[in-house]
Amino acid sequence: MNNKLDQFGKFFVENLRDKGISHAEVLLNNKSKAPSSLDLQSELNKFNDLEKELIMKTVISSIDVAIHDFLFALQELADFDNNIKIIVDDENIVELSDGIHGESYSDDGWNARYSQFGDAE
Repeated sequence: MNNKLDQFGKFFVENLRDKGISHAEVLLNNKSKAPSSLDLQSELNKFNDLEKELIMKTVISSIDVAIHDFLFALQELADFDNNIKIIVDDENIVELSDGIHGESYSDDGWNARYSQFGDAE
């Protein structure tokens, strides 16, 4: 694995994927103190544990699809129009991968290695 690509992957997973999943977990467990979250938490508390588990799976799946599609769009831009770049130590990380949208998945992908929630599969 490329160190710069992994550096980006770790940052991306910890600061996007895990933050989103953690926020959903906090809301589903009625742990948020934010006034703006109280009504939502109240509604979420009406669900039973199985329903909350399904909601959590839906949140994780939605976040993972959004990440995949974002990275795929970056890959397409790099292939056709190099106007948007993510640079790590002076290198475009999209060019360091043969398909950055797939870097999150597999037993040794970013989610498995860097997410506190592991891979969704």
